Order: sequence, then C-alpha cells, then structure tokens
Amino acid sequence: MPASSDVRRLVLLRHAKAEQLGGADRSDAQRPLALVGRRQSGQVGLALVAAGLRPDLVLCSSSLRTRQTWELSRGALGVDGIEVRVDESIYVAGVDDLLEIVRELDEGVRTVLVVGHEPTMSRTAATLAGDGSDAAAVARARAGVPTATFSVVETAGPWRTLGPQSGRLTRVVAAAH
Repeated sequence: MPASSDVRRLVLLRHAKAEQLGGADRSDAQRPLALVGRRQSGQVGLALVAAGLRPDLVLCSSSLRTRQTWELSRGALGVDGIEVRVDESIYVAGVDDLLEIVRELDEGVRTVLVVGHEPTMSRTAATLAGDGSDAAAVARARAGVPTATFSVVETAGPWRTLGPQSGRLTRVVAAAH
C-alpha cells in the first residue's frame, strides 16, 4: 500500500438492530431501531472514533433504521459538517449496484461510510478483498455480519477503478453485541 495519504477507505456499516416487522401499518423500510439498536449506534460511533475513521462523506440507505443508525453514531463521533447523502437505491442495492455508486465518488473523498443492509454490506467487503487482506476479516465478511458491524476496505486506486479484489479488507468490527 502507498503512503496513508494516498489510501482511500470504504467503511461498510450494517445498520444497528431494528424492531421486528409487525402490523400492516409499517413497511420494512420504516422499521425503527430497537432500544438495543439505539445503544449499538452510539457504540458504533465510539468504535469509528477509536479506529480513526472519521468519514468525509456518508452514503446512507433511505430506510428509517439506517438513518437512525447514522444519526446516533454521528452523535458519538461528535462531528458536524459531514456531507450525508440519503440514497434510496442503497436500500435495494446489490454488490454491483453499490460499487457503481462508490465508483462515481469525487476523488477528494478519502473516507466514505456506507450505512446499509445485509447481505450487501458483507458481500461487498468480501468481493473487494484482494491481496494483503486480513484472513480473519475476509472469513467474517464471507459468513455475513451481525447488526452494528462495519468492515474497512482500503484501496490505493481511484474510486472509479474499484472492483473485485481491488482492495484490502483490513478489519471487520462488531461495535456492540
């Protein structure tokens, strides 16, 4: 890997624990965080701080639980002024769809946090894992990740070149369980 200033980081966060889908009055997209999910979200923010992962940009699914996860994590991060893009397409995105979204990012973005859903978050991390990836992190990503878990993929190339095995999966962090 080149000097750390040349490295771009893609942080793939599965939302915190949501309430179960119940009743005809609420769609899956409108499920809020459960109480445990609210606690997890604060711990996600603290884990991001501990890992030195302050995002330049947040790409967030339009679902209520992902937006709440980010808002509560942001509070723990203690940061303002981070650009947040709520993107409806992330809610239904597969790996290829998500990679297309990331490939369009401005090259000035060094660390991007994607707040999304399983299985896309873990499958994207596993797909990007190339040479130099942490073997334990790759195994965890391939198995799928629990709520409030983030994976960190580093790449030296521009966002537009992101593709299978083009990154280095450095860690998978279960922020709270």
